Amino acid sequence: MTDLVAYTDGACSGNPGPGGWGALLQATRDGKVLKERELCGGEPDTTNNRMELMAAISALEALERPSTLTVVTDSAYVKGGITAWLRGWKRNGWRTSTKKPVKNEDLWRRLDEAQARHDVRWEWVKGHAGHPGNEAADRLANEGMAPFKPKKR
Repeated sequence: MTDLVAYTDGACSGNPGPGGWGALLQATRDGKVLKERELCGGEPDTTNNRMELMAAISALEALERPSTLTVVTDSAYVKGGITAWLRGWKRNGWRTSTKKPVKNEDLWRRLDEAQARHDVRWEWVKGHAGHPGNEAADRLANEGMAPFKPKKR
């Protein structure tokens, strides 16, 4: 059986500031990579959390047909939001437990819609700890941010 994994990461230079997101999609069988696809992008003025969300959204939206996959993120914000908090936010009219508006509601709605097409398992890994998939996603996020960073003189 083929396994599908999406490694996702976001980066920001300043928070807010120029940011980027990256995703590495891998299809594997018996531990061997059969196919890989790299995605990245960025924005001139954003936050790290928005870029983390965009990485996951972009990975899920890139899949052409409904799939079973694992999304691996180093963002506790993304993992917690999608697996624990989202249901309550929706029930409370996109308000937090303290009745404040949910930050990044536009992207949370988009992520919720993107994951609805798929059977997704969410996994958290420690960032910058040598995990090959996470390191690749980090590299891609920095590539996505590069066009928006001011040039050094």
